[in-house]
Amino acid sequence: MGNLLVQLFASFKNVINKGHSRSVKAKKNILIYLIINGISIFISLLMLTLKLDYLNNTKYGIWLTVSSFITWLSFFDIGLGHGLRNKFAEAKARGKLKLARIYVSTTYALLGIIIGSVFILFFLINPFINWALIFNAPPEMAKELAMLVLLVVGFFCMQFILDLIGVVLAADQETAVNDLLRLIGSIVSLVIVFILTKTTGGALFNFGLAFSGTSVLVYFIASIILYRNKYLQFAPSFKFVRFRFAKKLFNLGVQFFIIQIVWIIMFSTDNIIISQLFGPEEVGPYNIAFKYFGMITMGFSILTTPLWSAYTEAYTRGDIAWIKNINRKLKIGWLVMVVVSIIMLVIAPFFYKAWIGDRLIIPFILSLLMCIYVIAINWGSIFVIFLNGVGKVRLQLYVGIAAGILNIPLSILFAKTFNLGSAGVILATTVCLSFGPILAPIQYKKVINNTAKGIWNK
Repeated sequence: MGNLLVQLFASFKNVINKGHSRSVKAKKNILIYLIINGISIFISLLMLTLKLDYLNNTKYGIWLTVSSFITWLSFFDIGLGHGLRNKFAEAKARGKLKLARIYVSTTYALLGIIIGSVFILFFLINPFINWALIFNAPPEMAKELAMLVLLVVGFFCMQFILDLIGVVLAADQETAVNDLLRLIGSIVSLVIVFILTKTTGGALFNFGLAFSGTSVLVYFIASIILYRNKYLQFAPSFKFVRFRFAKKLFNLGVQFFIIQIVWIIMFSTDNIIISQLFGPEEVGPYNIAFKYFGMITMGFSILTTPLWSAYTEAYTRGDIAWIKNINRKLKIGWLVMVVVSIIMLVIAPFFYKAWIGDRLIIPFILSLLMCIYVIAINWGSIFVIFLNGVGKVRLQLYVGIAAGILNIPLSILFAKTFNLGSAGVILATTVCLSFGPILAPIQYKKVINNTAKGIWNK
């Protein structure tokens, strides 16, 4: 038995280390990513039960709505993170290490100015905002919500800047390290929330402090360690800030920024729409179903996420054969995910029962439409991740703007007029995500075969 295990390990190691160096790096990232995300899924399931036990259904729905609102602050990134990711990868692929450091330093400076200004403005207007009214919460929670939102916004702004180390890691095809940092933050949050359930009542402020503060601490420590060691030659420095390079970051970054806005509109407004139409208590079932089928999206992202910067490097070097080979393998992976998605749909009622008991009821129609959504978005991601990596995002931008305009009215139409409830919201999102499943494969083929012209090549 011992010899058999040794042989199996040796064979597995050979498979991992076989192929192009870029493929080997991607496979190692995928393997580590798989392990880390497997643990992350388990932790998220535990965290959800702790949230439901610590907060009642109304407070849990409010927390989800607050979280959705906070993500709107990511607008102020203006796509700089994605711009840095592509420009850093391109510079490093060409051996221009000083240029890569200039991009890093300039991005930190620009983002620091933007986010600092946003927080100061928010701090000044926060006392005049009735958050209880916005979140459709009981009026007596107004003061608590004002404190909670200010706290979470403050941590989010810090996280915004600290997350740039994750961008550098991703650009250097070290996505597994970034996922490890997120895992550490999740574990620390889990421990603190568990302690809260044993020592305090269901206070949203305490929960927000525990949930938001841990990630900031982890990324702060990681930034110090990484920039003093592995990424010392790329460490941000005032003397490497070149605001004239901002245009190069913004040219691509602004397009990613608008696409980001579309995604935030489509996903962050879901909880707000459901809360306004049906009450905060209906946000919980929607998010349970989203998290359950989201495990499929998370699983497939294990294959696609490490490839963004790998595609950037391969396309910069003209290695089209490698790109086509990876694309074929992703399609096979997608077929496997389709089968898994259908199985998950069949066993969903039993899983919900074992997971959350009778705390919340999730309608079958909601599970069905969530299943269709993840199948569609995973197919599109096969091609979108390549187009993002090579910066061909103009068509995605235009289609995204149309989707952002249509999403909210479609959500209300399907949810209220067609009487689909919260299931109508995810149906509207699926309809609006037509670019990935339909147009992205066409654009990929044109770009990879060097026949893309006009909007297809921008």
